[in-house]
Amino acid sequence: MQTNCCRCGQPMECMVHDIENCACTKIVLSPATRDFLTKTYFSDCLCNKCLEALEDFVKYAGNFSLPQKNEPLEEGLHFYIEGSHFIFTELYHYLKGKCCNNGCRHCVYGFKTGLSK
Repeated sequence: MQTNCCRCGQPMECMVHDIENCACTKIVLSPATRDFLTKTYFSDCLCNKCLEALEDFVKYAGNFSLPQKNEPLEEGLHFYIEGSHFIFTELYHYLKGKCCNNGCRHCVYGFKTGLSK
């Protein structure tokens, strides 16, 4: 069935009713990426490009941990400043381990305001 990737919006062929022949079965996802995907708000299939990007992102994020209570956040890694606002990065949101449901600009969980899980 022709559809659009629910992350990037690009057209894709989804074979959810014939999963063994679907292109997504060619992508090997780590247990960490599979676990992350269970926490997201992606409502439908993801294209292979997005699956690969998420796999790479989760692997990269594994090199970091969320700073503890008395440790500072690192500008450029956890946040950046735009005008008078602190904008948290995808990495920061991922390291938190869950979505805050505030519709953040860089929500790695795919949350869009007005949707619920």
